[in-house]
Amino acid sequence: MPQSLARIQIHLVFSTKHREPRITDDLRATLHAYMATVLQNMDCPAVLINSVEDHVHILFELARTRTISEVVESVKVSSSKWVKTQGSDHAGFSWQAGYGAFSVSESQVAVVRAYIAGQKEHHLRSTFQDEYRSFLERHRMGFDERYVWD
Repeated sequence: MPQSLARIQIHLVFSTKHREPRITDDLRATLHAYMATVLQNMDCPAVLINSVEDHVHILFELARTRTISEVVESVKVSSSKWVKTQGSDHAGFSWQAGYGAFSVSESQVAVVRAYIAGQKEHHLRSTFQDEYRSFLERHRMGFDERYVWD
């Protein structure tokens, strides 16, 4: 076959360092736009980005020529550097070392979009830690609680 085609949707989740409430309302929209630009520049268009105070959810299309780790590193490193330029209140900003990346079937994209869009309401009832554990369990990913959080 002479043509290589791929359509891979990824639901990416990561938190601020120590889950500190660093993503403020005044920062949120521009942070999302910045991350979307980073993704677009990697040929990995964002479908939806949303966050609450201590973590972010990103649904994006993974380019067939990129690895997940490469995309995540670029988004986290560049956005962390950018946040630090947004005023003295953000000078100590950083992301956690790890992340969760989950494949999304085309038939589930609308469900995942709705879930990501509803983060504010969802986290009135659930912590990030509980949410993340649920993702790991639902996707049958083995994990050691001692190494999940930083």
